[in-house]
Amino acid sequence: MSPQPKRTEFGVTLERSCRASADGLSPVRLDDPWTPEHLVLLGLAQCSVTSLRHHARRASVDFLAAAAATGAVARRDDGVWGFVEIECRVDLEIDPLPPDEQLSDLLARAERGCFIGASLIPKPSYQWTVNGEEAR
Repeated sequence: MSPQPKRTEFGVTLERSCRASADGLSPVRLDDPWTPEHLVLLGLAQCSVTSLRHHARRASVDFLAAAAATGAVARRDDGVWGFVEIECRVDLEIDPLPPDEQLSDLLARAERGCFIGASLIPKPSYQWTVNGEEAR
């Protein structure tokens, strides 16, 4: 029997009152200003930092990070309304700073490892600022 690939399932519930809960976690209230588009972009920002954390830990690199994501929605070439532009900007403070090649590899692995970014069409463009300098 061949091994099965890793699979993790997630579930959320949105009540009529706009209270949301996820897999037994504490509920949050998603008031009108929070749109589904905001939540997708928040998911991208958080997933990007989480992916970076995973790969940085494996490379024994410590960092502090903040992230922001923006997107534009319009009718796409396929006639469907959806995101037409998505950008994720991550600001890192790393000490000690890895050599350029190792840093570039770490950032590339973080981008590939973010399953939210990998799930989106179009693919997000990433901007990485490391210790105040634009990377790559």
